[in-house]
Amino acid sequence: MKPTIRLYDAVGTGVILTCQSGVMVSNQTGGTACLQPEVEGVYVPLRNDYSAQDFRFSSPELELSAYFEGPKHRGAGAISGLDSEDAEFIDDILSRHGLNESISVDREKLGDSHEAWVHVVVKADESHDEDLAQFTGFGPYPRHGILTWANSD
Repeated sequence: MKPTIRLYDAVGTGVILTCQSGVMVSNQTGGTACLQPEVEGVYVPLRNDYSAQDFRFSSPELELSAYFEGPKHRGAGAISGLDSEDAEFIDDILSRHGLNESISVDREKLGDSHEAWVHVVVKADESHDEDLAQFTGFGPYPRHGILTWANSD
C-alpha cells in the first residue's frame, strides 16, 4: 500500500500531475455522491490567492463550484461523466486564469470525469518563466493529470 495524501480539507484549485511518485493523491469528489478517487502523482495548487486586507479569496474553484452546483448539475456531481459543454466551460475557466497554454480538459476521458475530478491533458510547464512556474520539468509532454478542487457536498 502506497502512502496517500487526501485533499479533503484543501481549499482552492489544483492539478494532480500523474507520475510515478510513490504517493497516491485522493480527494472527495462527485458532489453528494462523495466519491474518493485516487491516482498516483503529485499535487500542485494553481491560481489560488487570499487577500488578508479585504478577506477575499480568489480561485478557479469559485467558478467551478458555482457551475457544478448550478442548474445543470445541481450538486449531484456529474457522476455519469461530463459532456462537451462541461469541457468547454472548464477550458474557458482555465483560459481566464491563464492556464490554457499548459492545461486543457481531456476530451477522451469525459466519461471518467466528474465534479472536482476532471481528467486533463498537461501540455507544457505551467509558465514559460521557469522561476515563476508552479510546475516545471514534468515532461515529456503531453501528459495526463487531474484537475481537482473542493467538492460541493
